[in-house]
Amino acid sequence: MFGDLGGWVADVLAASGSLGLMFLLFLENLFPPIPSEVILPLAGFLVWRGELGAVQALLASTTGSLLGAYALYAIGRFGGRPLVLRFGRVLRVTERDLDRAEGWFERYGSIVVFVARMMPGIRSVVSIPAGMLHMPLARFTLLTVAGSALWNTLLLTAGYALGNNWSRVSDFVGPLSNVFVAVALASAVAAAAWWLYSRNRKRRVK
Repeated sequence: MFGDLGGWVADVLAASGSLGLMFLLFLENLFPPIPSEVILPLAGFLVWRGELGAVQALLASTTGSLLGAYALYAIGRFGGRPLVLRFGRVLRVTERDLDRAEGWFERYGSIVVFVARMMPGIRSVVSIPAGMLHMPLARFTLLTVAGSALWNTLLLTAGYALGNNWSRVSDFVGPLSNVFVAVALASAVAAAAWWLYSRNRKRRVK
């Protein structure tokens, strides 16, 4: 997983620093075979070595994730399903992927944009139906930034903590992703329950 790709990522980060990191995360959203599980732990390792600032790394990676998500959102919103399927091979998106993602939206609503940012393999796909279903851009931005920042922080911190063993992060990505998704869903349910409780309480007071 880390062979030639890891070397190329290292070269980009060494040459361009935080701007290179932003560019790599932009590409990661558009071309899923470039995984954040390689990019971000390596960036965390560079933070550990003092070659990259921690805040810079988080801001650059989250900005790159958002820009890539915007590109896919625009394809879905202005091109629709025909355009997506036409370039599906390039985007690594199939009609089945779109059907599944649209089903998530119907079942869980826009919160799926937040949760999916922490799920390897579908982080990119979810931006397309968000555009196709005309999710308000402000809401899409907020959920994408929140989910991306959380996931990026996790992988950057893991790379930093492991130091020279940063490449071992991939061994833990699956279980950690499941934990983060469970926590995110529980938090979303709790927030929604609190909002409903507060609204009903205000109505009773009136």
